[in-house]
Amino acid sequence: MGSSNIYTAGLNNVGSYQVSGQPYLSGAINAQNGTLAQLDFPAVTRWIQITNSGSLPLNYSFSALGPQTTPGNMGVVLANTTTPRMEFKVTQLFMTGGVDGGTFVAAGLTNLPVARVDNISPSGSNWSGSLGVG
Repeated sequence: MGSSNIYTAGLNNVGSYQVSGQPYLSGAINAQNGTLAQLDFPAVTRWIQITNSGSLPLNYSFSALGPQTTPGNMGVVLANTTTPRMEFKVTQLFMTGGVDGGTFVAAGLTNLPVARVDNISPSGSNWSGSLGVG
């Protein structure tokens, strides 16, 4: 029997986003100004939440090119704040700003492997090159 008859859930599988995500925590990330920190998730996310415990704003994007464009295709987390839970299906997160070790990321992961994001671009399997991403 050929492998073409094997079906699995894909990126738009609704059920993968209706269930609670597998917990993912990453702390003490160095995204200090001048440093572009890259966080690679082990699976496609259901949601993410970013905490900036530093005294400077933190920029985040879903592409390494996002913070480098003018105006930047990025979001900003103000000093000493946490974003609300953001419903994004991404495989990577790029951050710059804040203070050394003052960035923390929580995420809910789906059961979808990173390979399910078929928007392969120069920076990898994330959304780089998409409109508004960078």
